[in-house]
Amino acid sequence: MSASAAAAILSAVVLAYSAGSAYSQQPPPTDKAMPGPGQMMPGNMQHDHQKMMQMMHQGNHAAGVAGSTAPVLPGQDAFGAVQEIVRILEADPKTDWSKVNLEALRQHLIDMNELTLKADAIGKPIDGGLEITVTGNGRTIAAIQRMVSAWAATMDGYKGWTTKATPLPNGEVLTVTAADAKEVPHIRGLGFIGLMASGAHHQIHHLAMAKGEFAHQH
Repeated sequence: MSASAAAAILSAVVLAYSAGSAYSQQPPPTDKAMPGPGQMMPGNMQHDHQKMMQMMHQGNHAAGVAGSTAPVLPGQDAFGAVQEIVRILEADPKTDWSKVNLEALRQHLIDMNELTLKADAIGKPIDGGLEITVTGNGRTIAAIQRMVSAWAATMDGYKGWTTKATPLPNGEVLTVTAADAKEVPHIRGLGFIGLMASGAHHQIHHLAMAKGEFAHQH
């Protein structure tokens, strides 16, 4: 039974009870009037009352079960990333909460948002790979300079790539090349955001940062 059906039954019972109470105030026509305070209901009325309460209980239970299927989307991707890390930390009995730094992770996620959505990236094919000029304004500049340089340092040698970041006043120049000719179209096809998303290190990086184990500033 749904919650709305249970509510409808309850409303009907209240109305019926109110009508019965008003009627009971009239002089009883016989000795078989409605039971007074402290008296038991007649068997059939008691049975109906118990049945009604059972139906209401089943309806509330069904509503509770339906309500237990809670939404899973956090509503905001950075919030969801932090939520995931919190679950991991709380599930690990070895977590040293005196070192946990979720604010550093939050600042890094802000950088990720700036880099992904606000940076300008212009790629130019070069011998063996791709050169990308990544620029921005305001907070985006700092995000570019932190993340692109850190990515280049981390990914150098990945799949045989050579990765290098050169600072600009308003960003970075990222150069990615490979000696293997088969990797050149791969690098060019990935482009800036595909290269930044390559590798399986980033989630581990988030966890290490939240644990206070990562020295790099967000």
